[in-house]
Amino acid sequence: MTKVLFVCLGNICRSPMAEAVFRHKVKKAGLEASIQAASAGTGDWNLGKEPHEGTKTILDAHHISYQGMISKLIKLEDFHDYDLIIAMDASNVSNLRKFAANKEDVVIRQLLEFYPERGITDVPDPYYTGNFDEVYEMIDRSCEQLLAWIVQQEKRQT
Repeated sequence: MTKVLFVCLGNICRSPMAEAVFRHKVKKAGLEASIQAASAGTGDWNLGKEPHEGTKTILDAHHISYQGMISKLIKLEDFHDYDLIIAMDASNVSNLRKFAANKEDVVIRQLLEFYPERGITDVPDPYYTGNFDEVYEMIDRSCEQLLAWIVQQEKRQT
């Protein structure tokens, strides 16, 4: 079982969008028994809230479920429980590395590492930019390539 945790700042826009899109792709690929996904935030001001309206609108438009998703805060045990922690931007990576200072075995990557042809490293926060369509496109493509990467890694291990 490969467990992936998507992380952004408030866990209401980017990381829940990535979680929902990735879960959708995993389900379409028939890999639900071997790959799980969740999301969390590094900031605590949105705890217990549903995804942002902009995130819900774009996911609804693409027929992707976000049922039952609520904002939660990253916990120290997440660094043990998840195989991959996927951050939305460099600031998230920095916060995660500080939080997990003594956890060298944790794999922390930025989502756009899986979409290098995009030419940028940070997924912009649509909470501030309002550009949920652009963020969805980045997340959709990155999650597609992340899933292919995970499948390839699993094949190498067998």
